[in-house]
Amino acid sequence: MRMRVKMRFISWNVNGLRACLKKGFMDFFESIDADFFCVQETKLQEGQIELDLRGYEQYWCHAVKKGYSGTAIFTKKTPISVMCNIGAEEHGDEGRVISLEFEDFYLVCAYSPNAQDELKRIDYRMSWEDAFREYLVALDKVKPLIICGDLNVAHQEIDLKNPKPNIGSPGFSYEERGKFTQLLEAGFTDTYRFLHPDARDAYTWWSFRANARERNVGWRIDYFLCSDRLREKIDRAFICPEIQGSDHCPVGLDIAL
Repeated sequence: MRMRVKMRFISWNVNGLRACLKKGFMDFFESIDADFFCVQETKLQEGQIELDLRGYEQYWCHAVKKGYSGTAIFTKKTPISVMCNIGAEEHGDEGRVISLEFEDFYLVCAYSPNAQDELKRIDYRMSWEDAFREYLVALDKVKPLIICGDLNVAHQEIDLKNPKPNIGSPGFSYEERGKFTQLLEAGFTDTYRFLHPDARDAYTWWSFRANARERNVGWRIDYFLCSDRLREKIDRAFICPEIQGSDHCPVGLDIAL
């Protein structure tokens, strides 16, 4: 019988990796010593940056549009396979998902599209949600998943500071919250809520306006999810609000796999 090993996963929407590198990215990267470090909204094209991440392999998924979206995973463990995007042609040019396959699990790093002001992109967002869920469910039939990233939705009222005035806003619309519920019901666990069901004022994103971060007027829209059958292996799910460098903060998961 093989012994389980506890591994650390980190996810961070860096809101432009080049900018974040000037604001302490490497200090956090080196101090947290993650086995897997996932980033979203890199805003990079292939070849625009060279990172010296000793001990890590780097895998990138770029958007066609310059300075937009983009995801990456830095890993100490060599994957069996690497997949960019989710196999649906209409969702294939924004670099929103990168997946690595390992012996016992898949790791999926995702950056969900924003529904935009007045929900101008809600139809696209709904199409994305269905395609993304189908993609995850198909992978989950092969082996369990660790899913992380900026999923651009606060699921419940406990997940943002001012829920009532934000009902129907992008990131807190009934449509987006309903799709997140469907995703969980398809066999996945919100790891932070699993361990901290009643935690309040636990946010991962703050507007740049009105000193929102200083006042902790935020939203929890960055997640680690896992296949339900992995939930009992979760050791710790955590948020790092003290880490600056982006309008999002890193989130983490320690799990024995």
